[in-house]
Amino acid sequence: MGVEVSRLSNGLTVATETLPHMESVSLGIWVKSGSRNEREDEHGMAHLLEHMAFKGTGKRSALQIATDIEDVGGEINAATSVETTAFYARVLQDNLPLAIDILADILTDSKFEPAELEREQHVILQEIGAAHDTPDDVVFDRFTETAFRHQAVGRSILGTPETVESFTSAQLHGFLERQYGADRMVVVAAGGVKHDDFVREVESRLGTFRAKAETAVPQYAHYVGGDYREDRDLMDAQIVLGFEGRAYHVRDFYASQVLSMILGGGMSSRLFQEVREKRGLCYAVYAFHWGFSDTGIFGIHAATGRSDIEELVPVILHELQRAGERIDQTELERARAQYRAGLMMSRESSASRASQIARQLLLYGRPIEMEELIDRLSGLTVERLADLSARLFTSKPTVTAVGPVGSLAPYEAISDTLMTRRQMPRRLAV
Repeated sequence: MGVEVSRLSNGLTVATETLPHMESVSLGIWVKSGSRNEREDEHGMAHLLEHMAFKGTGKRSALQIATDIEDVGGEINAATSVETTAFYARVLQDNLPLAIDILADILTDSKFEPAELEREQHVILQEIGAAHDTPDDVVFDRFTETAFRHQAVGRSILGTPETVESFTSAQLHGFLERQYGADRMVVVAAGGVKHDDFVREVESRLGTFRAKAETAVPQYAHYVGGDYREDRDLMDAQIVLGFEGRAYHVRDFYASQVLSMILGGGMSSRLFQEVREKRGLCYAVYAFHWGFSDTGIFGIHAATGRSDIEELVPVILHELQRAGERIDQTELERARAQYRAGLMMSRESSASRASQIARQLLLYGRPIEMEELIDRLSGLTVERLADLSARLFTSKPTVTAVGPVGSLAPYEAISDTLMTRRQMPRRLAV
């Protein structure tokens, strides 16, 4: 039946994808507000708000929120990202009105009681501590901070102990009122759902929600790049090398996604084969591309032992240079097949379908048909990918490393090697 979209009188977008063979429904409320919408003194507030939404409303205690959904065998959760916050549930179709009621309740009537707030602040402080003790978490936090220095888009989602402990109930209410408006929200359901019935249920509970958020559009993100190293006495080293990527809306976004697969998207990828299989220089290596609404970042992550760092980085740099000189048609077809399969397999999950629809509505203002996505992939050529990589890897690099990283080449040497564009990189002096 495809995706059906309606808009309520207050501007709230409601969408469904009916899957008649399913007995369950995945649904949620997605808000175009995440960690990058925070002011500097609000660092971590979007994530804390997501936690506090489940800690009691005017008619439900925290325990009642949990028992109401679990009494019918349902699930409920939430997630905060750089640009969005999501509150979602999965229930049998007969219990859809209950799920809508609970999700609407936690968004419109959360109390943020001081005692609950203090407990949840303590929980998040534990999260922050656990992340600090996990080198692969640390290296990615420092990676984004270095790539987007002094910008909200580069800050960690969790916040800092100082900021999280400083927040009050009044501040949380104020943040919600400024950031959450019907013009920046979508309500989506996928599975055994009827569109008109779902719209009526949503309208009865969110039809009077404030029409517009008061907050300004986040400041435009600007990729900076740079170097960060944290020498720790560990068994292995975590290294991330990155470059300026592409935003969701630009022409090269899908080409960047496919290029990341060719370089490090699986066991047949260039980096996996050359770095891990042929040379045994690391136990994990992969490439990734993250897109945001106005920028992006392309990166390579490797985890290796102290003795292999010196040799590992030049090999990675050589593979990046090779990509700018030649990409085989067979590599493109393999990566395109991987991407397409990932898209198709995600459609077997109603939760993935709902999330994908919500993301497309928030980013593009409309759902994108699978055929359109496949057409974009089909339009990619080896010449276009080689041209992209020739440009991509000459941007100022971001280098972050955590662990026994004393033998990692100086930042200037890495940067200079990328700029030479030679067939074989020179040996990097430590």
